[in-house]
Amino acid sequence: MSPRQWRDLAPLGLVIAASGIGASVARTPAGRLDPVQGWCAPSFTRPLGCGEAGVDLLSVVCSAQLRAIALAAAVALMGFAVGTPLGAGAAFLRGRSERAVERMCDLVQAFPSFILALVVLSAVRAPSRIHIAAVFALTAWAPFARLALAHTRVLRDAAFVEAAVALGRARAGVLTGHIVPNLLGVVAVQLGSSAAAIVVSESALAFVGLGPHDGVSLGGVLDQGVAAMLRAPHVLAVGATAVFATSAAMLLAGRALSVSEGGPAADASP
Repeated sequence: MSPRQWRDLAPLGLVIAASGIGASVARTPAGRLDPVQGWCAPSFTRPLGCGEAGVDLLSVVCSAQLRAIALAAAVALMGFAVGTPLGAGAAFLRGRSERAVERMCDLVQAFPSFILALVVLSAVRAPSRIHIAAVFALTAWAPFARLALAHTRVLRDAAFVEAAVALGRARAGVLTGHIVPNLLGVVAVQLGSSAAAIVVSESALAFVGLGPHDGVSLGGVLDQGVAAMLRAPHVLAVGATAVFATSAAMLLAGRALSVSEGGPAADASP
């Protein structure tokens, strides 16, 4: 990996390391209530202060960040694994399959994922991160499929692909051996954008009351901060900073997966 890629990955590594250390050194588990300490200001024993009913913000925020990163990474990778071969295969086959996948992407991306999540999760008695991941996974594949479609339209007419076809290689072999490997670096950039959007969306769902039932969520911290904006402004500041740091770190990490300046390598071997 190049120095630039390490620099792009560093913020995510720092967020994960800081969250892991913070969760391990916190004096109380995430979500434990201590009403006597309600809305307490930052101190030596509670570095980030307390929220509603005395929850330790250090414990809650660090645990929520780790869970948000895991959720975002899982959904983004699922979308990548489904969307990339779907878009590449449809564009390589051309015709009806290409048009059908393109129309599916248009339909999915035209309907806001957040609205879909609101509709589905409002019907769930006690939403969990599994429910949230399932809802986001329904639409996460579309951006990857669209990128794969667009780039495969260029690659399918490339000289190294035509050479492989002329040498008698089957369509499946050309797709898996030549098209998809040259797509990965381009499509993988979408991983960071998708993961960052999922972090923000999960926080927004928790903010409106449709987050994980355990209450350990960055959106829950934001909700507390807005409710006590004047009484305990540190709660809102901690929640907003955590959401920004987590989403920005995921977005930068996606840049580390971008293709090199020289572009994708063209393998013309059969």
